[in-house]
Amino acid sequence: MRHCSVQVRGLLTRDELDRYNALMEVGSYLESQNRHDLAYTVQKEVDRLIEPGIERLKEKGRQRDRDTEEYLNAKRLAAEAGLEDDEDED
Repeated sequence: MRHCSVQVRGLLTRDELDRYNALMEVGSYLESQNRHDLAYTVQKEVDRLIEPGIERLKEKGRQRDRDTEEYLNAKRLAAEAGLEDDEDED
């Protein structure tokens, strides 16, 4: 069974995480019994289960990019304002 990343697991709700852990346990048991055909089905369900967590992680990254862009724009505007003030003093 393939685990999802720690970042994705951290963004799952409590119910999603409980279900994820249960499915991983079932899948691991099936693999130990050489029932890879059934473990494949469980893995597909895990993949569907973690999709909301992946979307939350993507949105977090997009928000971080927006915050960085906002910060850099504010810094640029402050630098430009500082240059204008320096020119006025001459």
